[in-house]
Amino acid sequence: MASAHGLHEAPRRELLPGVTRRAAVLMIGVLLLQLGFVLSYVGAFHAPTPRDVPLAVVAPAGAPAGTADQVAAQLEGVAEDPLDVRVAASEGAGRQLLADRDVDGVLLLGTGTEDTLLVSGAEGGAVSSALTEVLTRVDAAQQRTLTTDDVLPAATGDARGLSAFYLAVGWVVGGYLVASIIGVSAGSRPLTRARGVVRLGSLAVYAVISGVGGALITGPVLGVFDGHLLALAAFGTLLVFAVGAFTTALQVWTGLVGIGLAILLFVVLGNPSAGGAYPAPLLPPFWAAIGPWLPPGAGTGAVRGIVYFGGAGAGQAVLVLAVYALAGAVATLLGSGRRGTVDDLEPKPVAVPAA
Repeated sequence: MASAHGLHEAPRRELLPGVTRRAAVLMIGVLLLQLGFVLSYVGAFHAPTPRDVPLAVVAPAGAPAGTADQVAAQLEGVAEDPLDVRVAASEGAGRQLLADRDVDGVLLLGTGTEDTLLVSGAEGGAVSSALTEVLTRVDAAQQRTLTTDDVLPAATGDARGLSAFYLAVGWVVGGYLVASIIGVSAGSRPLTRARGVVRLGSLAVYAVISGVGGALITGPVLGVFDGHLLALAAFGTLLVFAVGAFTTALQVWTGLVGIGLAILLFVVLGNPSAGGAYPAPLLPPFWAAIGPWLPPGAGTGAVRGIVYFGGAGAGQAVLVLAVYALAGAVATLLGSGRRGTVDDLEPKPVAVPAA
């Protein structure tokens, strides 16, 4: 018998009463995602260790030539390579490196036995704490003391600089959820390219509303970020559309499996590597390497750059997300109208005969 959509229903193949083969396969997929979630989050966060944290060393005025180079070489030799050290010509140059996000700390060598560490709390309090711990230990071994000065702190309402991460993740979640809902309710694959255009247009409208909404909540509503409303709204729009378009493309080409792939990419891999609780220098190499190339990491870094660093680092994130958006839109349009299984197709409109 023909269904209401004019398509013939395939007989259900059950492994157990009430459990079809399709359901069993999906259960296995969910199990793998669940275990991957545990592996990814615990693997990334169970033992945060500083690795090659970028640090600039500045010698005091009047110090003998080569003083900063000598200290830099000593710090490079610290066990387990927690630091990646360079020399800055002056305190001003070191502060500029910090503002440009080229380093996470600046060590100002004192003329006596007291040194000063300049850090940026807006980049994430965990990195500042790790740097302070490492350099305090090194100074203590040389009978020196260390004072830490947070010269680029996070806003008062942005505890440990985590609000950028939560805002970015909220935008990412909205992007893949709305695309998933459209695919489940209307069919993973649009019947025609025109319908694919309409679907992408709907995502774009949603992205604009979502981007503006997130910027308003973190700005005027909660007062977490001061200013930057237009920049945050524009960036949020791009982030949501990029994730939504890419998720749509995954569904167009793989059906329901595309939702699982989106969760794998944006949640299982994307969230732990995003630099939220632990920025890249504290993550294992794999997560530190993939973070900037996935939307949650690109989003987190860009929001911090927009709000605290005059846009430093946001340009790369915009390019990364533009690639996701373009690839998702093109793949969606190329796949629209392509023949597939009954479950993947957008339902065909049918005429209802008069009674």
